[in-house]
Amino acid sequence: MQKKIALIGSGNAFFKDEGIGLYAAKYIKENYFFNSETLEIVDGGTLGFKLMPLLQEFEEVIIVNTASDESKKVGDITLKNKDEFLEGALIKKTANEVEIAEMLQICSLSEKMANVQVISIVPKDIISVSVSLSEELYKVWEAYIQIVLQTIENLGVKIQKKEEYFSLEETLEVFKNPSIENQRGF
Repeated sequence: MQKKIALIGSGNAFFKDEGIGLYAAKYIKENYFFNSETLEIVDGGTLGFKLMPLLQEFEEVIIVNTASDESKKVGDITLKNKDEFLEGALIKKTANEVEIAEMLQICSLSEKMANVQVISIVPKDIISVSVSLSEELYKVWEAYIQIVLQTIENLGVKIQKKEEYFSLEETLEVFKNPSIENQRGF
């Protein structure tokens, strides 16, 4: 029996770099096939307490987001398990960064919680109201995506690239215009 796996794109798409987790999840959803019916790609947005059931219903959860960390350079990417994430110096500059940490702390007290991995990137701009990325994050976009894909593969999921390419620019455009025909962004 295959494990239930969730890839959760987290962040706020309207505050520039803070949306990278959402953009990454959408980009992966549009560009890849997976051999697993148990992998669900979720728009985690700024769900806050609504993350709790996801952290309890799935066996494996991968969260992609930003993490403000003044000890690292803009664009640095980290992959941490739940304990490493919570033990680190959590600099919480956005509501989303606070919510992720709080939900992991609260859910760790429950009897059932997923094995969680957090793939974070240090943002440059989480203040500007813009559906875009800073130049620094554009430069490491492909590396960020490859780390997410490798993490999914490490859970036993086979990945195949789709023929039709959905670019980062197209991904950003969907979030700029979250209509029903664009599945409200996701």
